[in-house]
Amino acid sequence: MRNRRARTKCLAALAVLMGLTFFLPPAQAASSSPHPPAPERIRVERLPLPPTAPSNAEGACDSEANPRGTGCMAAGWDSGLRTGGFLPDGRTVTAAVRLAGAPAAPDPASVYSGDQLILVRTDGRTFPNGDAWKCLTCGTPPANKQGMTADTSYPQPFTDGRRVLYGTNIVDCGPHPLASPACTPDRLHVYPIRWNTAADGSGPGGAIRELRLHPDQVHLGFNSVTVTGGRLDQYGYLGRLRFDPTPTTGTPLVPRYEVERVTRLFDASPASQPVHTDPRDPSELDFDPTLPGVGELRGFSKDGREVFYVGYPVESSNIDLMAVDLRTGKVRRMTADPGYTDPVDASPDDRWIVALDTRGYDRMMFTSGMTGIPALTDLLSTSAVSSIRNNGQRRFFQPYLIDRYGDRGTYRGQRLNHADTSPDWNAGADPRWSPDGTSVAYHERLVSAPACGGLNPLPCPASTEPGGRRTRLMIARLTDRNPVHPRPARTAPDTVPWGTPYVPGSAIPQRPYPPQGTYTLRGKASGSASVNILWDDAKTAVRTVSARYTHYSDDGQGFLDGTESVTRTSLTTTLTALDWSSDLIRTGRNGKALATKKTGPDGFHLTIDLWQTVFEATGTLTTTVGTRTYTQPANGT
Repeated sequence: MRNRRARTKCLAALAVLMGLTFFLPPAQAASSSPHPPAPERIRVERLPLPPTAPSNAEGACDSEANPRGTGCMAAGWDSGLRTGGFLPDGRTVTAAVRLAGAPAAPDPASVYSGDQLILVRTDGRTFPNGDAWKCLTCGTPPANKQGMTADTSYPQPFTDGRRVLYGTNIVDCGPHPLASPACTPDRLHVYPIRWNTAADGSGPGGAIRELRLHPDQVHLGFNSVTVTGGRLDQYGYLGRLRFDPTPTTGTPLVPRYEVERVTRLFDASPASQPVHTDPRDPSELDFDPTLPGVGELRGFSKDGREVFYVGYPVESSNIDLMAVDLRTGKVRRMTADPGYTDPVDASPDDRWIVALDTRGYDRMMFTSGMTGIPALTDLLSTSAVSSIRNNGQRRFFQPYLIDRYGDRGTYRGQRLNHADTSPDWNAGADPRWSPDGTSVAYHERLVSAPACGGLNPLPCPASTEPGGRRTRLMIARLTDRNPVHPRPARTAPDTVPWGTPYVPGSAIPQRPYPPQGTYTLRGKASGSASVNILWDDAKTAVRTVSARYTHYSDDGQGFLDGTESVTRTSLTTTLTALDWSSDLIRTGRNGKALATKKTGPDGFHLTIDLWQTVFEATGTLTTTVGTRTYTQPANGT
C-alpha cells in the first residue's frame, strides 16, 4: 500500500509539472478501473515537408526555393496541412497540403499547386527522386478526377495500400501501391463519394463532413449538418461504400462511390434522449447519459465494434469523448477531464487512445471545472460552450496518450509533446497511430493573426520552421514499446439496432426536448432539482432552462445546492447568444465546500459563432475548485 501511495504521489507530481489540472471525479471511477499506467519515454520529431513558398505569387516557388521543381507549401496557418494516416508499411504517412507559388503552364512544375495529397516518409529515407515526400495527386489528368469534390480533409489510407479516403473523395491507384514508383498521376483516379438523399435518386446527394473509414474498409462513418427550428444541428451516420462505374441517376454522372444502407446513429423517440420526462410520472425528469446518440462521429475502435463520438455531456459543460457498441448500444465514457476533446484515434490493439484535448490550458474550466452538475442547461448551451475550445486561428489542443480506462483519480494521461513544444503551437485533427502501435503522427499549427497581434493582447510569435511556415507535421515515437498485433476488424452491421434506418427523401428529425413546464429531477444518491423548461413564443425551440438544486447528489460524495439558469438566443443559424446566471456550491460529506460556480451581479453573457469560434462575452462566470479559481478568457483570446 505504501508503494502504491508513493506511486500515486509521483504521478500527481509529474502531472503538475506537465501543467495538468486536477478535478474531483466520481468516487467510484478510481476503484472500478486498473491502476493508472506509469509515464513512458516519448521522442518527438518533425517530419519532412515540401519547402515553404516564399510567397503565394505565381512563380515564387522557383529553383532556389526547390531545386527539384517538386513544389512548395503555403506558409500560412491555413496551409491545408492535415495529418492522414500510415500506409500498411508503417514507414509512410499521408498528408493533405496546399502548394503555392508554382510557375505558370506549360512549365512541368505548374502542376504543384493548390490542395494536394502527399506521402511522407517517417524513416529518414527518400523516394526515388530524392524527396522525402511524394505528391500523389499533382498532375492527375482531369479525365481521372471527374466530379472530384473540394473537401480533401482527413486523408485516411485503406489497408490495401492502394486507396485513400480523401475528404469526400476516394483516391485509387488501381493495382499499384501508392508508395511505389508505378503509382503515377496518370494511373491515379479520384472518385467522389455521394450519399443519395432524394427519393427518386436525383440531384447531387446530401452534404457530408468529417468522414471516417470503418476498420472493415467497407463501411463509412460521416456527419451531416442540418438546420432545424432555425438552429444548426448535426447527426452521425453509418453507411456502406459501393463503387458505381456507370451511374444512371443523380449527379455527377461519373464513376463514383455511393454510400448505401445508411443508418442515422440516433433514435428520435423522446424516451431515448438523455434528458426526458419519466414515463411513469410526467412531472419528473430522467437524466441518463448512457443512452446512445451520436452528435458528431469521430472514429471507430480498431476492432470495429465501437463508434467514437461527441454526444450529450455526462456533466454540465464538460464535452467528452464517448464510445458506443454498434450492435448492443452500450455506452462508455472515454474521457472525463473538464477540458474539451474530440479528435481521437485508438491504438491497433485498442488498449490506448491518443486524444487532442484542451486540458492543461484551463480554458474550459470556468464553465466545466465544477463536476457533479447534471447536464440540464446543456439542452441549450452545448454548441456554444464547445465553441470556446478555439479562438479563431488559435487552437488549444495538445495530444494526450490515455489508456482504455480513461481519466481517473489523478491520472490524466500523458502529453505526447510535453518536452518539445510551446503553448503557441497546438495540434490539429486527427492524430494517427502507426500499424505496430509504436508511434503517432499528428500536425501542429502556430497561433496566427487575427488571434494574435494588432489589437489582440496576445503577441504573434515568429515561426522557426523552414521559411517561417506556421504548420508542421510531427511524429511521437513511443520508445519503450514493442510492436503489437492489430485486433482483427469485425464487419460493421448494415443495420444498427439502436439507430434509425435512413430512407432517401425522408425528413431530418428535430431533436426532441421535454415540453414546457416545471419538473423534479431526483439525485441518484440524494436530494433533487426543481427544473423549469421554457419554450420560445412560437413553441419551436427551448429558450430557457433553470434549475434549483437541494442537496443533489449522484455519487453520494458531493452535494449540490443553489441555482443556475441559461437562456439562448439564436441571432443567426450559427451565431448564438447565451445569458447565464449561476450561484452553485458543491460540498463534501463533511459539509466543506468542494467547488463553487458563480456569475457576477450582471450575469454572464456570451456571444459566439459556432464556425468562427471567436470568444466575446460581458459579465463574469467564475468557478472555484478547492484553492484554484478559474475565470473566462479575455475577449478575442
